[in-house]
Amino acid sequence: MQHSGSLDCLSPAELRLLIRQKDSRIRTTAGLADGYQQAGVVVLPNHLADDFEAFCHSNPAPLPLLYRSQSGETSCPPLAKHADIRTDISQYCVYEEGCLVETVSSLAASGLWSDMVCFYLGCSFGFEGKLKKAGVPVRNVEQGRNISMYRTAVGCFPAGKFSCPLVVTMRPIPAALLDAAVEVTHLNPLAHGAPVHIGDPAFLGIQDLSRPDYGEQVELQPGDVPVFWACGVTAIEAILSSKPPLAFSHSPGCMFLTDIPDTPSSPLTAPSDSLEPQHTKAHPEQTPLCFQVSHNPLLYSLASQAAVAKIRQLETVIGEDPGERGIRALFVQDELLRSCLALSHSSSVAITTGFPTHYMHSPPDETDGPPGAIAMATMLLSLGKKVTMLTDRRAVEMNQAIIDEAVRNGVLKAAIPLVTFEDSGPDAALHFLCHHGDASKPRYDHLVAIERSGRASDGNYYNMRGINIKHLVDPIDNLFIAAMDIPGITTTGIGDGGNELGMGKVKDKVINLMPKGSLIACDVPADFAITAGVSNWGGYAVACGLYLLHTCPSHQRYLKKGLGLEPVTPQDQLQDWTANLPSVDKEESFLSTLVKFGIRSGKTAHLAMEVDGLTFHPTHSDIISRLLEVTQRSTTP
Repeated sequence: MQHSGSLDCLSPAELRLLIRQKDSRIRTTAGLADGYQQAGVVVLPNHLADDFEAFCHSNPAPLPLLYRSQSGETSCPPLAKHADIRTDISQYCVYEEGCLVETVSSLAASGLWSDMVCFYLGCSFGFEGKLKKAGVPVRNVEQGRNISMYRTAVGCFPAGKFSCPLVVTMRPIPAALLDAAVEVTHLNPLAHGAPVHIGDPAFLGIQDLSRPDYGEQVELQPGDVPVFWACGVTAIEAILSSKPPLAFSHSPGCMFLTDIPDTPSSPLTAPSDSLEPQHTKAHPEQTPLCFQVSHNPLLYSLASQAAVAKIRQLETVIGEDPGERGIRALFVQDELLRSCLALSHSSSVAITTGFPTHYMHSPPDETDGPPGAIAMATMLLSLGKKVTMLTDRRAVEMNQAIIDEAVRNGVLKAAIPLVTFEDSGPDAALHFLCHHGDASKPRYDHLVAIERSGRASDGNYYNMRGINIKHLVDPIDNLFIAAMDIPGITTTGIGDGGNELGMGKVKDKVINLMPKGSLIACDVPADFAITAGVSNWGGYAVACGLYLLHTCPSHQRYLKKGLGLEPVTPQDQLQDWTANLPSVDKEESFLSTLVKFGIRSGKTAHLAMEVDGLTFHPTHSDIISRLLEVTQRSTTP
């Protein structure tokens, strides 16, 4: 917001004086008091004050509590000197029984103040100055408009009398500057902290960005991405839903200007009865990084630098190639990370595996694939995801028996539904993937293929020796092809040779760099193509990556929209969650089950404790141990 008369250069105290004098130039406080925090204000009857304080603590992102006054207190010494909350905001809202009855420029005439308690809540205007200094355009200020604010379909955690939907602000940010915007705002938790959503507004239940519920429309420029921060106007929604007999608030966009600097290096000091949070000390390893995980619909996710670094270490470990297949040539940076982020956002995952390379044996399947699939399923189930296993019709009975045996042996905690797909017509894939064949109602939001035979460009399926095994493979590839045109379904392929489902993403590399690549290369891509020395290792790494995201505060805050945060102690993490990780004992037990069912090593066809010609001890056991060491080291206090 561009203000005339050099208002931009005035201190908060000088601006409060002008507001008290009803200076007509101050319509909104966006762009004012650069370098200082701004605050929203809610004034409630004393009997509701404890409930509202609890509501703030249960929803820290939208309601960062800076100060709770005493009953009847009109000043706020920890936040500003010589302030009077009845006169120092340019416009107030007055509510009776939960209805907005008027807006006024002063509350000085209110005769019921002695029984009222003021709550001062951090505001995102407090980080706009830092955004500008970081080179991030602040579109609402550029366009001379109040910020856009939207009521979402996301419910806050209730407390006492208070429950309401989350309200968010939206700022258009150039895609190339998302990391900068995230870092700057992460360092200012008093002003709502990092974003709670980046991408398609429909994820929040917002249908039309041109129609904000509060404030004014701020227009996106070419290359901008809509970025959403939790907003203190959530408190106004709480007033509307709780219907107190009398309440006051700031008018959205008309904030209280504090004397608190917006830098995290300046801790707040206040009397012992104040409740405001301290600035968090900057820990660079906990700074969130931003990654795009979906194009349609557009979705970005956040994870801390520390978690990202660990997942990249996992990616390095699984990229080792003791079988000398040349798999490093197919490597694409951060495919593991992006797949894990997308899976973390998912709710229903279908996993498919099965490579019948031993067409001369019965069963023809190999020991690579099922162990990694079960490892991923175990972690996804523990995270509350719905998981379905997808297999060939010829292998249903065997795979059901393997799952049952894994449950009996404790490798799986519960049985996983097992389904098949039959190409019964042009819409078969759509009806399989979506309820009633409606593309707007997907049954799954993520498909994962691990060591699954992939269709080549000639329509056949080849093992690494170039033998066509199409007669043993159901057309599950059709599901991955159909998913490309269904918004909301993401796909991952995990492979170690380039002929696996999903490796079509790196098809050119397979053709040019892998033995028999021009014949065997899978033609069907996945959104993410994870390559590993052995495909099972990719599945283990996905399970470990999901664990790292589950124990990453930045990612969990983003998933939960900053609502209802409950810290997880290291002891909880170690005792409850490591049991869901792959382990040497569990993987050795499951491999022995596969051997018991006659399933052979992929490269040698040995009916033995090996995968792709590599014995479980020491090769696979060592990889599992190293993956666990990387994963669990990150949880050490």
